Amino acid sequence: QFIAFASLFFILVSITTFCLETHEAFNTIINKTEQVVNGTETVLQYEIETDPALTYVEGVCVVWFTFEFLVRVVFSPNKLEFIKNLLNIIDFVAILPFYLEVGLSGLSSKAAKDVLGFLRVVRFVRILRIFKLTRHFVGLRVLGHTLRASTNEFLLLIIFLALGVLIFATMIYYAERVGAQPNDPSASEHTQFKNIPIGFWWAVVTMTTLGYGDMYPRTWSGMLVGALCALAGVLTIAMPVPVIVNNFGMYYSLAMAKQKLPRKRKKHIPPAPQASSPTFCKTDLNMACNSTQGDICLGKDNQLMEHNRSSGRTPV
Repeated sequence: QFIAFASLFFILVSITTFCLETHEAFNTIINKTEQVVNGTETVLQYEIETDPALTYVEGVCVVWFTFEFLVRVVFSPNKLEFIKNLLNIIDFVAILPFYLEVGLSGLSSKAAKDVLGFLRVVRFVRILRIFKLTRHFVGLRVLGHTLRASTNEFLLLIIFLALGVLIFATMIYYAERVGAQPNDPSASEHTQFKNIPIGFWWAVVTMTTLGYGDMYPRTWSGMLVGALCALAGVLTIAMPVPVIVNNFGMYYSLAMAKQKLPRKRKKHIPPAPQASSPTFCKTDLNMACNSTQGDICLGKDNQLMEHNRSSGRTPV
């Protein structure tokens, strides 16, 4: 539990630092304007420097993640399976850019600056650390199992959306040209749908019932196509979703049932005595018998005493 809480703490701190690095209050613009040697021109060059405090906090988090990753590598019984695990790959990819950036920060060559610029762009990989929470939260693991089990439904949903987008983007393109003026054959003056690829964006936004409003039809025929596109989007998305919801409910029920199972240690159960054994039906002094077991044992004792009497033995 201590390791889990520590890992959760550093994950949250790292993600918070990643978000604060983009805020203006933690960024300083440095003017690095240089003058050309063989002329009077000046090359304007500005760089954004992040607050060193955030860099130190990120360094502490990376040290913890590195320690955790190395410990898990060393004590992993199967190194090959460990390397193939997606979460472990995410851990390694999220850690590596920080060390490369620290190692190249002292170099002044152009190649080193280009690599540093690329690494600053690759910083977004750090947000993938949020997936490490799946090790500590049952709900996230259930979501992962649901997505894995619902691959066919997601593919079906994508196919339906792709067909709808292609059909309605084509329809809206031609529908908006119904009211075009004779001197405007491209209909660029009264519509925003200049071509079919632009209509793809409108069709996706409309079919998913999002509706940004950046593009909308302006003719009566275009409005009719827009209404049909919205209705078709509702029906298209509604078909595969119940299957995905059922998968999530099944995995969630299994996870909850597994958590409610009592965690008992395995106790050693001695073998039952045989009927021919003289200790048959004799109970341990430290164990209690219920009334039914006592009657059965009493009957067995009486039978054993009668057998001893008939054979001339004296019961002990």
